[in-house]
Amino acid sequence: MFDLRYHVASLAAVFLALIIGILVGVTITRGGFVSKAERKVLNDQIAELRGERDAAKERANELEQDQQARVEYVNDTYPSLVANRLDGMRIAFVSVGRIDQTAYANVREALRDAGAPALVRVRAIKVPVDDAALDGALDGRPALAKYEGTDQLPALGRALGEELVRGGRTPLWDALASQLVEERSGDGRQPADAVIVTRSVKPQQGATAQFLDGLYSGIAGAGAPAVGTEVSAARPSAIPAFSRRSLSTVDSVNKPFGKLALVLLLAGADAGHYGVRKSASDGVLPPVASAPAAAGG
Repeated sequence: MFDLRYHVASLAAVFLALIIGILVGVTITRGGFVSKAERKVLNDQIAELRGERDAAKERANELEQDQQARVEYVNDTYPSLVANRLDGMRIAFVSVGRIDQTAYANVREALRDAGAPALVRVRAIKVPVDDAALDGALDGRPALAKYEGTDQLPALGRALGEELVRGGRTPLWDALASQLVEERSGDGRQPADAVIVTRSVKPQQGATAQFLDGLYSGIAGAGAPAVGTEVSAARPSAIPAFSRRSLSTVDSVNKPFGKLALVLLLAGADAGHYGVRKSASDGVLPPVASAPAAAGG
């Protein structure tokens, strides 16, 4: 699948060639008289740069056409490519900050298209975190005392991330729900087969950033596919924060290729960073394996 960064690189080469050509022209003008040999060398250089510029333009046009063809292909084949890939899977959804309804709607659409049942649980995390209030909620619980203190926020976040994925007994979520949870649905008992993470707030600092680093790491390390995602209009992007803590990432989940990448990752495709932005270091899509047949078909 074509990566837009190649298109950008081609355009950058065009502009670089133009700038160099102008600078060479200025050098000729400012230098006064030059020998015929020197002038020929300079003119040859300008001609060469113009040739490179024209070739870069042609290549950019070819890549743009190629991209359009591939996007149209994904749009046309999306329903068959995602069909049944998440059949019966229990998916959890976590939002840092109140749930962004645009991102949520697109995620739900992708899951429905892929045959996933209703989300097993949804949690929206209240930020910034109040570390003093968290300590107060943990006070008097000897089994959880090791998570008290600002310096333990990464460990607390990590343990909460693991509890969220694994389900079963969730003593930390039970103790801290009133301090941490802004919106919720579903219970915490069933294990999640995969997790989707979004962020609706600006990047956090200080104690909250430490806590979120731990939360992302705990989700990523709990043994189930975990994907951080956002819509194409998200600014500033949360993708760098997700990727630093080992979550796979998908930008532009509001586009068919973004939905397809999300579904493939949740279904167990190669972990990585996918989409059309600079952060998409692994390309637009993971490898597309054959979709499973419908149950009973």
